[in-house]
Amino acid sequence: MSAVGDIMMGSDFPSPKLPRNRGRWLLARAAPIFKASDIAMANLEGPLLSDGKPAKIAVSGRSYLFRTPPSYAFNLKDAGISMVSLANNHALDFGRPGLASTKRALRKAGVAFSSKNGEIAEFEVRGVRVGVISLSFGAPPRSIAFPARALREIERVSGRYDILILSIHAGAEGRSALHVVPGMERFLNEARGDLIRFAHDAIDRGADLVIGHGPHVPRAVELHRGRLIAYSLGNFATYGGLSVAGESGYAPLLSAELAPDGSFMSGSIHSFLQKPLSGPRPDPKRRALRLMRRLSAADFPGSPLVFGPQGEITIKPAD
Repeated sequence: MSAVGDIMMGSDFPSPKLPRNRGRWLLARAAPIFKASDIAMANLEGPLLSDGKPAKIAVSGRSYLFRTPPSYAFNLKDAGISMVSLANNHALDFGRPGLASTKRALRKAGVAFSSKNGEIAEFEVRGVRVGVISLSFGAPPRSIAFPARALREIERVSGRYDILILSIHAGAEGRSALHVVPGMERFLNEARGDLIRFAHDAIDRGADLVIGHGPHVPRAVELHRGRLIAYSLGNFATYGGLSVAGESGYAPLLSAELAPDGSFMSGSIHSFLQKPLSGPRPDPKRRALRLMRRLSAADFPGSPLVFGPQGEITIKPAD
């Protein structure tokens, strides 16, 4: 499988800031990796909607709204992305009509999704049953800020699948939030979840892979009970909508090979770089890899994960 963080392919609200040629080129440089994966995942920021009234007020530096044309769903499909998360703080920028329009556009394009409404994206890979559940913060359901209910669902449904993957939009935001910290994270006085505890508890209850996004910067990766946790994959393709300065422009693409029971076998961090009003491009300096390797060593010094010079991730043999 492969996964990236936030994708927002341009917005026409409050004024048009859309890529040329309907953004068909935005994901082209990453498409070969997505297409080589059995499952390729991303977090879709903002609704796919033609019109409608905003459901919240934009406040510069604090609150933003996105609205992307529904036809852009085919950009995801054409790039090889098979599933997106709709459990995030921008899915309802244009209320329930915007979320409904997003789901219609994704179904039409043939891209699976999971939201806080209860969908589970389901796949079968060479006889292995895979389910993907998306979670976020805020009010329940599927809120890691209120973990008991979300953990009960994970425990309840894990038996249906050989591999259960979680896509979690949570955590503090910005370049000051590079490190994963124990305890409840907050941003703008909002509880954004205790990511470490929730990821560990979720794996203890049957989850096999945890993919995080939301801080808008890459974070550490960790191995817990043989299962991989990526605490944030940052931004990936956020055309004109979010800052891509410094580490916010580091755009990792994580590939992972899982055993049929969901345990981590090996992986890679493919380093891309995003610049303003552009799509992600391979980064010869491998800045995303170097950052995530450093953060992983600092935040989880006892982890057995080993990072190779080209981005390979392996498990250190036991002594």
